[in-house]
Amino acid sequence: MKYNVEEKGTKVIVRGIADFNLKETFESGQCFRWNEEEDGSYTGVAYDRVVNVKLEGDTLIIDNTNLTDFYDIWFDYFDLGRDYGQIKESLSKDPVLKEAIKFGQGIRILRQDTWETLVSFIVSQNNRIPQIKKVIENLATSFGNPIEYKGKIYYTFPKPEELVMYDVETIAKTRCGFRAKYIFDAASKVFSGEINLLKLHEYSTSEIRDILMTINGVGPKVADCVILYSIGRYDTFPTDVWIKRIVEHLYLKREGTPVEIQLFAIDKFGDLSGFAQQYLFYYGREMGKKIFGERKK
Repeated sequence: MKYNVEEKGTKVIVRGIADFNLKETFESGQCFRWNEEEDGSYTGVAYDRVVNVKLEGDTLIIDNTNLTDFYDIWFDYFDLGRDYGQIKESLSKDPVLKEAIKFGQGIRILRQDTWETLVSFIVSQNNRIPQIKKVIENLATSFGNPIEYKGKIYYTFPKPEELVMYDVETIAKTRCGFRAKYIFDAASKVFSGEINLLKLHEYSTSEIRDILMTINGVGPKVADCVILYSIGRYDTFPTDVWIKRIVEHLYLKREGTPVEIQLFAIDKFGDLSGFAQQYLFYYGREMGKKIFGERKK
């Protein structure tokens, strides 16, 4: 992808952006630390930095950064090197996905920090997005480090070495409930070196899943979210209750097990399974009442 990139004061301005919608991306269930501002921009914390991003036509404006961080962090984070137009064209050969993509034309899969993604999806279990966001913010406020942006204090996401200094009861005060013991176990295994998150990319997708599932409370769905959203293995199809119901309704026309749903999707969508999952998930959330005739979950 070719962009015109320039640094202007505290901003990096990227011209030539296509197939990117901030709301659809940040509210597609893959990340939890981005919040919309009154002007339609989003402010978020990632990789120990706080930035504000705004889209004006085909121009992406990233505030509170520089060219070095853009190329070292944000280019990959926003997946700017990928042709999403080509992905959508390929997936649109399937009539169901063609319809789903209309509702999430600008979704991109973010390349997030592996540790933060792991904890975030441990927190996500049996939880709704507003509650997930609150717990993650509580974890950052309680155990992370403060960073200031435009007169407001934000907090970095706590690292394993910071969390292992506390006990399960203290972590539970962030309102993460039963997940506190899972977060502590994850921090302990990463801090001790039993699990090396930086080397996960060296393994096959199934091997990574097995490694992550040695952490208490991490099942296939949480592991697959980490694999997709931070390691960039797009042949995964994270399957929770919601996506299971969507696939059953739109494709199978019957009930299926999570494993059956996942195998069906990967067989159908192959290396684009992760992208298909995002379009279907967003479509399901937007059309929940119409599809299922009940309150969205």
